[in-house]
Amino acid sequence: MNVEPIIEIRNVHKSFKTVQAVRGIDLCISPGQFVAVLGPNGAGKTTLVEMIEGIQQPDFGDIFIMGKTWKGNEKYLRHLIGLSLQETHFIDKLSVWETLRLFASFFEIGKDRCEETLNLIGLEEKRKAWVVNLSGGQRQRLALGIALLNKPRVLLLDEPTTGLDPNARREIWAILLKLKNQLNTSLVLTTHYMEEAEQLCDYIVIIDHGKILKQGSIAELLGEIQDLPVKPLEIRKITLDDLFISLTGRHLND
Repeated sequence: MNVEPIIEIRNVHKSFKTVQAVRGIDLCISPGQFVAVLGPNGAGKTTLVEMIEGIQQPDFGDIFIMGKTWKGNEKYLRHLIGLSLQETHFIDKLSVWETLRLFASFFEIGKDRCEETLNLIGLEEKRKAWVVNLSGGQRQRLALGIALLNKPRVLLLDEPTTGLDPNARREIWAILLKLKNQLNTSLVLTTHYMEEAEQLCDYIVIIDHGKILKQGSIAELLGEIQDLPVKPLEIRKITLDDLFISLTGRHLND
């Protein structure tokens, strides 16, 4: 039985003056699927995610979320989506609990869900702490918690662990893996970290210059690599970055 995609992107284009940020992207994401969108700076990753979020509108093409476009369905779709960006600004002199309660009020969500979320993101001990006193990793966990308050069907994360130390990054991964195991939320993740994509995601989309170069599971993509630098088999470790080099001649983090 065919499963209807939760997100369907059809031939989407987006330009800013003379820059063609997205050039004819087609993509389908299934319910519960975790998808990583990989590419170097300027590849079009953020623009694509912003169009899924409804922040940007395509110049051409269509984006459907549970069969609906943003036009005329904004209120409905906002309740389906959770967002966590690379950097989120909060009110410094609010506590963690007050911040959760503030954002929960936008969705008319009660205290019980705030308690659940506080437990999920592991900030119970920081309940009364001002946001200004949180570490970078704790701020990102709070941002992720806010994105999860409304139990979204679709979670959109734009480089959520950039700038975090390895321990803080793995704390975010643990939250997302728990979410993956417990709920049927779909995730769209942009990242520069290959290990992050491999740890979290079922499906990889590699884009550059606004176009999809390759997409598929990690096993499918790495099985297609050819013309790798010659190394002894015992020390060769094929990576997504190797795939990107084979497609473009440069690294994903360039």
